[in-house]
Amino acid sequence: MERLSSHTTDTSWASRARAIANLALPIMGGMVSQNVLNLVDTWMVGKTGAASLAAVSAGGMVNFAFIATLLGLSAGVQTVAARRHGEQRFEQTADALNGALLLAIIFGTVLTAVFVPLVPIIFEHLNPDPAVIAVGVPYLTARTFALIPSGINVSFRGFWNGTGRPQLYMLTLLVVHSMNIVLNWVLIFGHLGFPAYGAVGAGIASAIATGAGTLTYFILGFTRARENGFLKRPPSRRVVTSIARLAMPNSIQQLLFASGFTALFWILGRLGTLETAAAGVLINVMLVAVLPGLALGITATSLVSQELGRKQPKLAARWGWDVVRVSLFVSVLLSLPMLLATRAILGSFLNDPAAVEIAVWPLRVFALSICLDSAGTVLQQALLGAGANRHVMLVSAFSQWVVFLPAAYVIGPVLGHGLFGIWSAQAGYRLLQAGVYAWMWNRGNWKRIEL
Repeated sequence: MERLSSHTTDTSWASRARAIANLALPIMGGMVSQNVLNLVDTWMVGKTGAASLAAVSAGGMVNFAFIATLLGLSAGVQTVAARRHGEQRFEQTADALNGALLLAIIFGTVLTAVFVPLVPIIFEHLNPDPAVIAVGVPYLTARTFALIPSGINVSFRGFWNGTGRPQLYMLTLLVVHSMNIVLNWVLIFGHLGFPAYGAVGAGIASAIATGAGTLTYFILGFTRARENGFLKRPPSRRVVTSIARLAMPNSIQQLLFASGFTALFWILGRLGTLETAAAGVLINVMLVAVLPGLALGITATSLVSQELGRKQPKLAARWGWDVVRVSLFVSVLLSLPMLLATRAILGSFLNDPAAVEIAVWPLRVFALSICLDSAGTVLQQALLGAGANRHVMLVSAFSQWVVFLPAAYVIGPVLGHGLFGIWSAQAGYRLLQAGVYAWMWNRGNWKRIEL
């Protein structure tokens, strides 16, 4: 049985950094590849025009909001599986996954039935440009039909990461992304005898590739997790309840976070289509930069939960700060290209020089704030690993919806400071949130949470 590499008697910084890297690098590779794929999507769709790019950017954010209703399953499975792993109850680590799969199928079915009819209504309120609506509605509809496999996939992700096998998560993402790129080439531009569907083809390609990921995960589950109890027995009511209790606050947090991005695109729509297109590129570039920090945070989730399973809260606290140190180093490296080659990066995705100029200083603002933002992400995920899901939800929701979004609306459309003002407000709220998470982690109340 594989075991998480955090269990070591070597307390040197070099040894602990290696343990973090062993877990984080496969997660990081998978998550970076996911957002490199988003950049490829953006690059391909950008060739079809600014309206299509704005539609896919806004539709992608709404789709993220839809999927966010199921994302809590990943955190719930990872926290419980890692805790059982730390307790050396290896044959029970997949019980959490079994329960999450049941919840993903039930809620995914309900959410698909609810969201599909709402897509036209949402897009009409999201962006007033008829050209954007005409492309965005079928694109988002295609992606919405992949909600059930998306919920299943995030459940598997939590299990592989929680049991110290993130390389299986990365392997599946590589399968998904390779298929998505090929299908994008075929369906967006009309190759191999298929019609050119344009941006809508990108939505169809993503839905098919997501389903292929689900099939891959089940194959890996039957070959790599049967000894952990994968689909050997029906999930008990206790397990399902435990997963739901952990997943619900995180799902609400993710839903509010993603809905906040949708609200942000509504605010950007008041600035203009050019600003919306520029913002879509900015967000995709930013996600490539922040996801290494998120991958390190997911690593912290497993490390913290594992040590708490071993009844070692002091070691759990130390792992949190150790992962923060690694994230600061990685973030500095990632910020340099955004500061030194800003226009070159943006010009790779935006054909309009005016859109490039609009996005230059917002990207630089993000680059200057990424270090502390990444530290906050790590501590947020570490708190989730300890089971403090409700407190994380409250901090995240308050800082985004009460602090940032009202400020963004006033600073951007009302006062006329445009994209730069909005991105400056975003950097400020993320740094405030990071400070609160650091205070919560240092205070240590999370050490007493039982799962």
